[in-house]
Amino acid sequence: MNPMNLMKYRQMLETFRENHPKLPLFLKAASQRICEGSVVEIKLKDPDGQEIVTNFLVNQQDMELIRELGGMGIQ
Repeated sequence: MNPMNLMKYRQMLETFRENHPKLPLFLKAASQRICEGSVVEIKLKDPDGQEIVTNFLVNQQDMELIRELGGMGIQ
């Protein structure tokens, strides 16, 4: 990957964290509790009030990915 793109993405991620300070706190708390068998639910509500929702059951492969991402400092 292009190092300049990495720097750009890092800055974009930092700006996102500044704009949404509760999200990193939530992710840190969730990462301490998530385990195989947990259910993750994601909901999007658009400005018109319409919603879409999905969920998934966390499996062993998901936990491996979460551990790898955590080891990279991605939270």
